[in-house]
Amino acid sequence: MSKKINSLKTLRGGVAKRDITNRDGSLRINDPLYIKALVLDDGNTTLAIVTMDTTAIGGRTISAGYLDDVADDFLPKLRDRVQKDLEIPAANIMLTASHTHPPNIDTKLHCTKKIHMLCDDESQLEKAYAAIAQAKNNLVPVKIGTGVEREDRLTINRNIRLKDGNDWPMRMWETCPLDEDIEALGPTDPEIGLIRVDRMDDSTLAVVYNFASHLSMGVPEGGITADFPGFASKIIEENLGGEVMALFLQGAAGDIGEVITKDYRHLWGAEEVGNTLGLSVLKGIRKIKSKNASLGIISELINLPRRTDIPKVIEALEQKQAELLESLIFNVLNFKSFLPLYIKHTMNQEYPALQAYRYMQETDIGKSKQLDMDIENQKNIDKYLKNIYTMEKLSSIRDKVFTLKKHKKINDDSGEMTIEAEVQGIKIGECVIITSPAELLAEVGLNLKKYSSHKYTFVAPYSNGYMHYGAPEAYYDRGGYEVTECLLDAKWQNIYEGKAKSIMHDLL
Repeated sequence: MSKKINSLKTLRGGVAKRDITNRDGSLRINDPLYIKALVLDDGNTTLAIVTMDTTAIGGRTISAGYLDDVADDFLPKLRDRVQKDLEIPAANIMLTASHTHPPNIDTKLHCTKKIHMLCDDESQLEKAYAAIAQAKNNLVPVKIGTGVEREDRLTINRNIRLKDGNDWPMRMWETCPLDEDIEALGPTDPEIGLIRVDRMDDSTLAVVYNFASHLSMGVPEGGITADFPGFASKIIEENLGGEVMALFLQGAAGDIGEVITKDYRHLWGAEEVGNTLGLSVLKGIRKIKSKNASLGIISELINLPRRTDIPKVIEALEQKQAELLESLIFNVLNFKSFLPLYIKHTMNQEYPALQAYRYMQETDIGKSKQLDMDIENQKNIDKYLKNIYTMEKLSSIRDKVFTLKKHKKINDDSGEMTIEAEVQGIKIGECVIITSPAELLAEVGLNLKKYSSHKYTFVAPYSNGYMHYGAPEAYYDRGGYEVTECLLDAKWQNIYEGKAKSIMHDLL
């Protein structure tokens, strides 16, 4: 039977999912976390695309326990078992994380606190295997369509480019820079990559959608959530009906966040973003025509160099820290006295303290007591504000030094000068999916799309492992958050992009 199907080259597909939420009662559950599997077989190639609602695939050691949910050996154990029992080659299994974050983590100071979103290691493995096995067992003839949609209302590059040549991160738990210091924003990728898998009667079996944005907003109520992809997938599945499964592939979201992240005018949350994205996906897939398609897959290992410049970076930051501390000017005011003075001087710079006629009366009698007081108060306001801005810069530097020391220890403890990384390319009809275990920044993802000769190119980082951020080489001197969090030497980019480009070329 197998040989007959192979000779016909009939494309078949199957889907299945399992709930992998931690249900031990320690955390509130807003919506469940899933592992979802899409198995495709064109008679020559069988592959599995497996999505997981978690922050990282096997990030325990490389994050020093901060990303603790998925064991380092989860992927190799799963691949070995699937290859042995289900006869899907290990290299043909793509396992990708949505990058949803644990709840209630506000700062890196919580990095030693274990917050488990997922069920235990053994249960994860059993459920992942069961989902792939069921998907393979459920194979039916299918046809596939690919395309793209645009959604530019939801995201922003969270690295704000400053006039002094540095980058300032716009994240939930960090302050924003001064308006007058901002020069520009970094790039974003508003493209939604779409794959629609249809049964032969034109009913939809699965929708795969690829979009780049960090999943760090959560929900106002707190607790476990699949974040915006959970809401988006629910919108897609409920609208299409017929047991459709929606699978989310995170894009090059290293420096991309939700545009409403720092919007305090309303109670923000992932549901608003997810609903909008889900509707855009539905809009896009309705334009797609499905047809028979062939499959291809290439998976190769490369070695990326680890950073060795961290001590020098820390030294420069600590020097800047000392300069800022030295620049702190004494405070005449405290916050209680500063605030009313600041409001008055902001409301009316010419007559801040009293009504205008009182200033006129003083002028008429040749006095300037109130004007002199206003000048002195303004000096004290300016001193207080300067110290506040200095404090914000000191806080940022302290965070960077803390992170750099932590990452230096991770690199030192590894005892190795390189990190092994898997680069996987999957061709499905007219599209190619290219993976990375690093959190690629938007510019790297856009580079891959520019290099590609395929009609559609979807970039899926957070896949088949984890190694923190992958920042462009040109960003290293800008000192942004993602560079601070990067374990890799700046030369990693050329090595990775070269391999990705080669794989995409070979899949044509």
